[in-house]
Amino acid sequence: MSVSGGVVAPVTRRVRAYFAPVDRVAAVPTVFDAAQEGGFSLDAPPAPWVDLGWCSGFARKTGTKVEAVRVGAPATTGSQVRTEIEATVSLEFESWGKLQLALACGSQQMNLLQTTAGAAANGSGGVAAAAVALSAGSTATALNVGATVAAQFSVGDLVAVDVDYGSQVGFVGSGASAAYVRQASDVGGDANYVRRVTLNVGQVAGIAAGVLQLSGPLLAGVPTAAMKVSRVAGFVDREGGGFFQEWSGLFCMDGEQGDRVLYYYPRLQAMQGASEVAEVLTAPLERLRLAGVFRALPVVDANDGATVVCFRSYLPG
Repeated sequence: MSVSGGVVAPVTRRVRAYFAPVDRVAAVPTVFDAAQEGGFSLDAPPAPWVDLGWCSGFARKTGTKVEAVRVGAPATTGSQVRTEIEATVSLEFESWGKLQLALACGSQQMNLLQTTAGAAANGSGGVAAAAVALSAGSTATALNVGATVAAQFSVGDLVAVDVDYGSQVGFVGSGASAAYVRQASDVGGDANYVRRVTLNVGQVAGIAAGVLQLSGPLLAGVPTAAMKVSRVAGFVDREGGGFFQEWSGLFCMDGEQGDRVLYYYPRLQAMQGASEVAEVLTAPLERLRLAGVFRALPVVDANDGATVVCFRSYLPG
């Protein structure tokens, strides 16, 4: 490929989506360096990026405004300036999962924790059953709960793994910020609140010798001694709330000629509530896709101090 000649425009089939946590307290995103990591296998993204599968309807729009600077009389354009930097991304997830649901709902995405016997009904789940403590030797994919407790679980169960709520304020959730608590009284002393909102969720793929084997690693990695396990019946999100999901986003288009186009958004913040798109299959069957719309927030490029919202990389075949 020469600088002047170039190659045939990339021909792609689908877009693969990956997301990674943002440090919400420090507003520090997960960095992606296409020079070092751009050739990764689509099925094995570099840590801590999470593969959210193929997506449809991927569209990115620029809202950056360029204005003319006029000088003289009569006024003539002497130069140009950027007066606003703005970008948005929209897509539809082909699969449903904890993180896809969280990104598409925009606000807190809650876990329906198993309730205690006789718990009063509540839209986002009633009073949760007591969580199970972890024993030594637990890993990101194996939760040691002991033989007696492990017998209470079944293959296929979903579990939330996180710390008890103890009047923490600010961002809560291990691995990624899952909610923001303004004041402890809002939570009302619910010891299970962090597990109720956490994104540190896994599915039991096997049970042996008191250990719950998970189908994939937990988002937060190896559990701490303070974490406990709650069984999850499913997930629930709500229209409303004051929390905004924010993640680093990476979108990959593989070309048919071995080339690759990558769109890296350091900070994407959800900008709409829960939404789905229905696709008619064979009447009366419809497929529901989760629809997400995000606004890109700025970062500063360390190479030259420029304020940017997106990096588009092209890797020739």
